Amino acid sequence: MLHIYNTLTNSKALFTPIEPGKIRMYVCGVTVYDYCHIGHARVMVAFDVITRYLRARGWDVDYVRNITDVDDKIIRRAAENGESVGQLTERMIAAMHEDEARLNVLRPDQEPRATAHIDDIIAMVQALIDKGYAYAAENGDVYYRVEKFESYGRLTNKVIEDLRSGARVEVEAAKESPLDFVLWKAVKPGEVSWASPWGDGRPGWHIECSAMSKCCLGDSFDIHGGGPDLPFPHHENEIAQSEAANGCTYANYWMHAGPVRMGQEKMSKSLGNFFTIREVLKHYNPEVVRYFLSSVHYRSYIDYSEDGLKEAQSALERFYQALASVESGDATAALDNTYEARFCEAMDDDFNTPRALAVLFELASELNKAIREGSATVSALAAQLKQLAGMIGLLQQEPKAFLQGEVGDNGLSAEAIEELIEQRNQARKDKNFAEADRVRDLLADNGVVLKDSREGTGWYREQ
Repeated sequence: MLHIYNTLTNSKALFTPIEPGKIRMYVCGVTVYDYCHIGHARVMVAFDVITRYLRARGWDVDYVRNITDVDDKIIRRAAENGESVGQLTERMIAAMHEDEARLNVLRPDQEPRATAHIDDIIAMVQALIDKGYAYAAENGDVYYRVEKFESYGRLTNKVIEDLRSGARVEVEAAKESPLDFVLWKAVKPGEVSWASPWGDGRPGWHIECSAMSKCCLGDSFDIHGGGPDLPFPHHENEIAQSEAANGCTYANYWMHAGPVRMGQEKMSKSLGNFFTIREVLKHYNPEVVRYFLSSVHYRSYIDYSEDGLKEAQSALERFYQALASVESGDATAALDNTYEARFCEAMDDDFNTPRALAVLFELASELNKAIREGSATVSALAAQLKQLAGMIGLLQQEPKAFLQGEVGDNGLSAEAIEELIEQRNQARKDKNFAEADRVRDLLADNGVVLKDSREGTGWYREQ
């Protein structure tokens, strides 16, 4: 029985889909004006884990994640770079796809771009004007009448009276109220624009998601997700727009990933305290980063640190070392254990990955014990470990490939390591233990750990 924490109700509840067996989910994606950072990766990985697990459990998931490809930041950055908006966004979208592929994040089923839905956006703005929820101002902008939508603020427990009393005096005289937000922006010199009934311009950020989700999933759908900074005002405004235009509940469940913090501050481009995904992947295996981001519950904050990444590296090494010790054998042996039931119980409890990973560690411990004892269940336990971890996108590499890793800037190639291991083995045969120790120390200095066994000498790199 799947239970999900709903931001709208601030409580965990049994998940009931609109259509039995099917889940329609929309997640707010990236504004593509720069390379994605680890905060973006947190949201990407969190909802990838959720989608993978739901599908593994038999749900038919239609996963939509949009791309914001027209926005104030995009226009400014393109002008700074001396390139068109289209050139910038195409380059950044390609980079985003490269980053998420390395993190083993699956592409969404639908990935709508705002600029491909201008007609849908204009139609929704017109519907809001026709219903009295929006108005065209003298300056060419179109605004949403926040105070007309009586339940505004219910997602984030904000009261219109409090928002009104706390609002600053607006310089923009075109608005009827300081609380009103823009749906359509009149074109400024040099900006990209589209024709509309209110003059040339471009959409506001909030209306883009309302129009794209309606186009991809319909007027009402099951789950709306996003990052920690989106509940207010973005998602609050989406609800107001969509429910006023469509006359029905927008999304039944709201899910928000927690922030990545640097020290005590949220990682963000505006604060300048971020690391891009590609910067981090220069130093760590992508699966280490994925594990690190999954090791904390998706709703909780996670502190970005070298220690945390090293702990993730050590954890994955333990799993892969166990799997590397398994020779091919009968993976169909009957297992009398509760690991799968307990793993799914953890994930069904609002996708509790820390509890699920703890179950995998217990399973790995049993696998290591079975290896030591020469049990007939070794291959079956290894297959179960890979199968359960695969439900959340982990442990799908060949163990040797993970453990031996890539050559670092100053590292030894695999061929050079194998040659040194052969020199060490020959020295041991010749009882030249000083030479054998010298080679082992040389390998250790280059981050190579040796593992002697009856089958020979294996090795892996310390990341």
